[in-house]
Amino acid sequence: MNIGFIGTGKIASSIIYGIFKSKLKITKIYISSRNRNIAKKLHLKFRKVKICNNNQDIINFSNIIILSVTPQVGLKILNHLSFNSSKTVISLISTIKLHDLKRLIGSSKVCKAIPLPFIENRLGPIIISPKNKVAKKLFSKLGSVIEINNEKTSYSFWSTSSIMAAYYEILNSTTNWLVRKKIKKKIATNYISELFLAYTQDALIKKNLGFKKLVKESQTPNGLNMQVLKELKKVKFYDKFIKSLNNVHKRIKR
Repeated sequence: MNIGFIGTGKIASSIIYGIFKSKLKITKIYISSRNRNIAKKLHLKFRKVKICNNNQDIINFSNIIILSVTPQVGLKILNHLSFNSSKTVISLISTIKLHDLKRLIGSSKVCKAIPLPFIENRLGPIIISPKNKVAKKLFSKLGSVIEINNEKTSYSFWSTSSIMAAYYEILNSTTNWLVRKKIKKKIATNYISELFLAYTQDALIKKNLGFKKLVKESQTPNGLNMQVLKELKKVKFYDKFIKSLNNVHKRIKR
């Protein structure tokens, strides 16, 4: 199997690291030279990674082509490339619709996927839309695949994938608060990392209970958890959070 990446940014790099941590049988991975630092690092680390200066070469040499460029770059370059209809194209571009992708590349053998950077460690859910056997075979070795046939439904998953930076900022803010309380940075970072990991693992184990019940069970009358939740609700923290998701959703479905 030969895989080609048009665009070599953070998410493409994360997928490649995940591939080499998996049991996928890869002959070659062809990558773009657009981000020279990332491309050089990947080439030096993995002997099966080859840098191409020409995007058409990436397509010609690969069985699977992964589009990992920004929407602006995608609209600029894709219709100048020739895609063989026998190849599978997987787009990671959030705001280019499937019908537009098919028109741009002149092929119907295309799907969209939503991996996130922790795919590097073969973690997390990966949305594929529509169902695609080749994409599923690839990504099922790198995380938990969820197939969505309706593209409009996939927009909601794209929207929720946008909360990653906001989530990390909660960890960052909480860690910095501990540091201001004279806790050493290393200890604070370790504690917050382990604390939020435990929260997430507990939620996963108890997912059948439903998150609403977990919210209720994590509070005691007039307790500390109840205080923080009430104060956040009072300033409409969660309302603003949902508003942000709605705004992202509107941007994606345009």
